Amino acid sequence: MVKRFLYSQKVAPYVFVVPFVLVFLVFWVYPLGSSALMSFQKVTLGQEAAWVGLDNYDKLMGDGIFLKAVINSAIYMILTLAILIPFPMLFAVLINHKFMWAREFFKSSFFFPALTSVVVAGTIFRLMFGEMEGSLINSVLGWFGIEPLKFLKGQVMGFIALIALATWRWTGVNMLYFLAGLKNIPDEYYEAASIDGASPFQRFARITMPLLKPTTIYVLTISIYAGLAMFIESMMLWNGNNSPKNIGLTIVGYLYRQGIEKNNLGYAAAVGIVLLVITMVINLTQLAFTGMFKKED
Repeated sequence: MVKRFLYSQKVAPYVFVVPFVLVFLVFWVYPLGSSALMSFQKVTLGQEAAWVGLDNYDKLMGDGIFLKAVINSAIYMILTLAILIPFPMLFAVLINHKFMWAREFFKSSFFFPALTSVVVAGTIFRLMFGEMEGSLINSVLGWFGIEPLKFLKGQVMGFIALIALATWRWTGVNMLYFLAGLKNIPDEYYEAASIDGASPFQRFARITMPLLKPTTIYVLTISIYAGLAMFIESMMLWNGNNSPKNIGLTIVGYLYRQGIEKNNLGYAAAVGIVLLVITMVINLTQLAFTGMFKKED
């Protein structure tokens, strides 16, 4: 009886969907609801929660350090988008070219950094961009007669190190996404364009980029989220969550500071809800702008 019920054409689809629904409810809806409720309370470990209404959000809007964290995360997101979309796309096009040699080697070489622990990578980059004369970057600069720089003590220099770390780790991942998209473009399109006299740039602009639009939008969407949610890279680069003058503080870093370091869980929950709203607004706006919500004719 049970077997017949599960194998019923009407019931079977729901049986396959149930695991996803349960995971979605338990690990997304419930935590989100709990966090939203907590953001209206004063919550500290060992004490009973007290309802404070919008006090956490009022305090947040006037919090200069939180504003600094938002600006840092926004700058990081914009810079990573400017680097980690066009360059991986270009590398993918070059590697996918039919005359490209050692294709698998370059794929592996670009993707290998993503397999490295972010803790290890952050530590290595902290040593590379250290202010000592023996650090790698300052040693290279010394060959050109440039005095050692304190990369991790200033806003601009600090972001150079942070973006360098992000570029090293994620270029290969995004490149593989674009390679997967390129595999879905028939070679006949390029052959026909070549017969018509189209230049390589024209083929790229008129064939590759339009047909890579779904992949590009996907990479853009996850990159926006990754940029705003970045935390561990900054923490490892500055060897903690307290960078000089908060030059490396991010929204998630501020959430960690309030919730874990200061035991102010209600205020941290408000930070998390604001981060969710910012991320959703940006992503939904770009999805609407790129036409992902339009119905096809």
